[in-house]
Amino acid sequence: MAILIDGKKISTDIKDELKVEVAKYKEQGIKITMAVVKVGEDPASAVYVRNKQKACEYIGIDSVAYELPEETSEEELLELIDKLNKDDVINGILVQLPLPKHMNEDIILDAIDSKKDVDGFHPNNVGKMMVGKETFLPCTPAGIVELLKRTNIELEGKECVVIGRSNIVGKPMSMLMLKENCTVTICHSRTKDLKEVARRADILIVAIGKPKFVTADFVKDGATVIDVGIHRMENGKLCGDVDFEQVEPKAYAITPVPGGVGPMTVTMLMANCLRSVELQNR
Repeated sequence: MAILIDGKKISTDIKDELKVEVAKYKEQGIKITMAVVKVGEDPASAVYVRNKQKACEYIGIDSVAYELPEETSEEELLELIDKLNKDDVINGILVQLPLPKHMNEDIILDAIDSKKDVDGFHPNNVGKMMVGKETFLPCTPAGIVELLKRTNIELEGKECVVIGRSNIVGKPMSMLMLKENCTVTICHSRTKDLKEVARRADILIVAIGKPKFVTADFVKDGATVIDVGIHRMENGKLCGDVDFEQVEPKAYAITPVPGGVGPMTVTMLMANCLRSVELQNR
C-alpha cells in the first residue's frame, strides 16, 4: 500500500511556521499586507479568493479585497494595479485568474510590480527562477517540492517525468526539479509513446487537465506519483488527472485528490507574501 502524501497536514505545518515568522515581523513593527483583485462573478474564483483570505487571517497577514464587476475595462484594472504598485502598505498583489474574455491576461500580469508578484507569474520572476536567483516561485510547483521533501522522498539523481507544459505548473515544475538535481523529461499531448516515457519515472508529476488520464500502465512499480489535477465527476465526487484506485497499489507514494497538492498552493502563496518583505527591503 502506497504512502499517502498528506497535503492538508503538511500545509498546516508550513502555515504554523509562517505564523511564527509573521509574528516576528510584527514585533519589529512590520505588517505584511496582500491585495487580492477579483474581476467578475466566477464561482470557483470566489472560493479560491475566500481560501486565500482565510489563510492570510490564520497566519496574521492583512488582506485587502477588490471585487470588480465583470464589465470593468482593462484600462480600469491597469489603473488599480498601478495604484497598488505605488502603495507602500501593499507587499503583495494577486489578480485572480481567469479574467473576463475582454481582458488580456499577459498585459495584466506583466503590469504587476515584479517585487509584489506573489503568484510568481511576472516574466522577471520567471527569468530569475530559470537562472536560480532568489525570487517568488510559482505556488503549485513550489508546493509540490515541499510535499516531496517533507515526505522524505529522495530527489537527487532521480528520474522525474512531468506530464503537462503549462506556464503555471509544467514548465516551472521542471525547472524546480532540475534545481533539486533530478533528471527531468517534460511530456505533453504531442509526446510519442507517452506511457513508455512515463514508466521511466521515479517521480511522476501529472498536470494534464484530463480526469483519470494516468492509469496503472503509465506507472512503474515503486514510483512516487503527484496528481495536480482536480475535476468534479457526474456523481459530484472529486477526482484528479490520475486514476487513484488503479495507480495507488503500484506506487511507493501518491497524493490524493482532494487533500494532496491543492492545500499547498495557497500555503506557498503565503510563503511568497513573507518573501515579499525580504525582496522589497533589499
